[in-house]
Amino acid sequence: MRVRTTSITKAFLVAVAAALLVSPSLSGQRQATTKATSYKVPRMPDGHPDLQGTYDIATLTPIERPRNANGKLSLTDKEAVAIERAESKRVEDRAAPSPVDRAAPPVGAPVGGYNNFWIDRGSTVIRVDNTPRSSLLIDPPEGKIPELTAEAKGRITQRFRNGPNADANEEQNQNVFTLDPEAYNDPEQRPLGERCLLGFGSTSGPPTLPNYFYNNLKQIVQTPTAILIHVEMDHDARIIRMNQPHLPSTIRKWMGDSVGHWEGDTLVVDTTNFTDKTRFRGSTENLHVVERFWRTDDRTLMYRFTVEDPKTWVKAWTGEFPWPATDQPLYEYACHEGNYALADILRGARAAEQRGEGKKK
Repeated sequence: MRVRTTSITKAFLVAVAAALLVSPSLSGQRQATTKATSYKVPRMPDGHPDLQGTYDIATLTPIERPRNANGKLSLTDKEAVAIERAESKRVEDRAAPSPVDRAAPPVGAPVGGYNNFWIDRGSTVIRVDNTPRSSLLIDPPEGKIPELTAEAKGRITQRFRNGPNADANEEQNQNVFTLDPEAYNDPEQRPLGERCLLGFGSTSGPPTLPNYFYNNLKQIVQTPTAILIHVEMDHDARIIRMNQPHLPSTIRKWMGDSVGHWEGDTLVVDTTNFTDKTRFRGSTENLHVVERFWRTDDRTLMYRFTVEDPKTWVKAWTGEFPWPATDQPLYEYACHEGNYALADILRGARAAEQRGEGKKK
């Protein structure tokens, strides 16, 4: 992993300067504003908008609307500043030196993974049309992911009986470990994120989301026939084939089969053909994601995604958030090559078995 330090003040100014000019309407039609009318979109030699660049999508805005937002999508400036100041204080407090006389943790207690030095989850909330947002989700209107189907509830319960994994963040993993004796027999049984084969938390996409952890950059490289989204987390490289039919349903990929086309100045990407290893939020291989990318100014892309899987959610759901450009370099993430933790996970399971833990009930 890498450490990238960003000033809170600088990040705040960038976020405000990158205020977006899109309507949350799900129709895909964006309302014109004075600035949008005057903005001249940069174009590639083929005439399509140039979306290339490196973008830092770190944000404090959660995917789902928090309870204290009272169902509101928009925040006041005062509410947004309070969130940002609270995060700034949290970072400052956790950066304080540890007491030199602190006691050792109890025997067997979880000691955690990365401390705050390594975490870079953002310093600002997203702003769309100069208005702070309380969530990435815009549909359903209440800002919550729709209810799981009965089938999905049973399926997800079965999947998660093997306890925590690297697809969850470190805080979620604390004090919840349980050992399923059949879940640690082979490294290929472990999730893709834990094996450092695919970024956890859907950083690779689709949909490609913030991970609220670190390694937040995404780079777009564009040609007339293909568009590459290079994700800093786990060095995932997602290729979007332009103006092509989907692959046969017998050919399936971890990131699905992404096919793009242009609707005016908006790039529309349709992705199907996932595998049963992808499991985005418990979804099946029938997951279907539609994404839209468009420029709002020279330093900002807008990204909107719609997710559907009738076997997982009772209805489709949609979110959106800006991608502010950055001049920071995208660093190599050689996680799989140095993944000694996976061997330690399997050793830990063997040790637990010897202690008589994890036996079937």
